[in-house]
Amino acid sequence: MTGYMAEMRKLVGHRTVMQCAASVVCIDDTGRILLGRRSDNHLWGYAGGAAEIDERAEDCAKRELFEEMGLVADELTFFCVNSGPEAHYIYPNGDEVSNFEIVYVCRRWHCEPEARDGEMEALRFFAKDEIDLAEISPPIRRVVAALTDRLSD
Repeated sequence: MTGYMAEMRKLVGHRTVMQCAASVVCIDDTGRILLGRRSDNHLWGYAGGAAEIDERAEDCAKRELFEEMGLVADELTFFCVNSGPEAHYIYPNGDEVSNFEIVYVCRRWHCEPEARDGEMEALRFFAKDEIDLAEISPPIRRVVAALTDRLSD
């Protein structure tokens, strides 16, 4: 962890902080969703993370996508805001957050998917019927469920 959240953790320790974040779910031309197996809880998730001071949400989402999955987003489309009790999370290290996450969908990117910064152990494209919500990181299960429902339409 670096930047703003690292500085906040020095002040508050593991206590709950409001985490303003932006994330990206990449969907390929066949409708498969790119997920990464997280190195902290070993569950699947999309690219995303905390915004830095004065960082635009779209820029945060693009930065996180590149840092975690090696992809450069060519276009983002707003999908939803993930917040509330379902987005509250305690990381394996004890850090507690109340997430307010702006989620985007990306269907156009360049570069090849590559786990880059150590936050993801592996990357994989999933067809919607291959996703087991029990294997998705808890604070984003609702988002992944909504996304797979929408892909059914």
